Amino acid sequence: MRSLQRTPQAPRAPRRDLVRDSSLVWLAGGIVGLSFGAISVAGGLPVWVPVVMSLVVYAGSAQFSAVGVLLAGGGPLAAAATGLLLNVRTAAFGLAVADVVGRGRAARLLGAHLVTDETVAFTLAQSGPVRRRAAFWISGLGLFAVWNAGVLAGALAGDALGDTARYGLDAAFPGVLVALVLPALRTDARVRRCALAGAGAASATAVTPAVPAGVPVLLALAGLFLYGRTEAAA
Repeated sequence: MRSLQRTPQAPRAPRRDLVRDSSLVWLAGGIVGLSFGAISVAGGLPVWVPVVMSLVVYAGSAQFSAVGVLLAGGGPLAAAATGLLLNVRTAAFGLAVADVVGRGRAARLLGAHLVTDETVAFTLAQSGPVRRRAAFWISGLGLFAVWNAGVLAGALAGDALGDTARYGLDAAFPGVLVALVLPALRTDARVRRCALAGAGAASATAVTPAVPAGVPVLLALAGLFLYGRTEAAA
């Protein structure tokens, strides 16, 4: 009688529901990327600047801020400093998903480049490490591809799109983020307390007029300390 041998299972196909759900984030990323590329070129920058920035920096808010500084007459150093200030928050985001990115050096390097607000929020909204790992890579790689495609299309279109601000494109990402965090806010009281602490610390009406750009975002991280204290006490 022939003995039965266990054969290794083939890698499972990407979860269709994760692809479906993250497509909303991709759509928002493509729209905002289109706006970024168009604004940059319409303001006088060459096409390669927003395209290369999106590939190398890959941080929407930091890119908008840096280009805003350049178009206002600021130098490259001031633009870079503004972008770095806004991107400090990604250090905390990276820690939040460090356990799902992978252990290899290549995976960590690529994963660190793909860390964004949207991808981290989508990842942490999932249950279980396996599903979170799949969510991170599906969302991260898809968003990177769509964002850069949108930036290239917007840069090539230039000022043909007109004033992109009138379309309300800046509301796309905040709307997606709210949709991603709502399930956690509904089910976890600790997350609600931390969100309230962060929102209170970074209230736009309270601190934005008095501090440099990016500081309100950093103040919102105060909620992370509350979460760590409550988790340690649990």
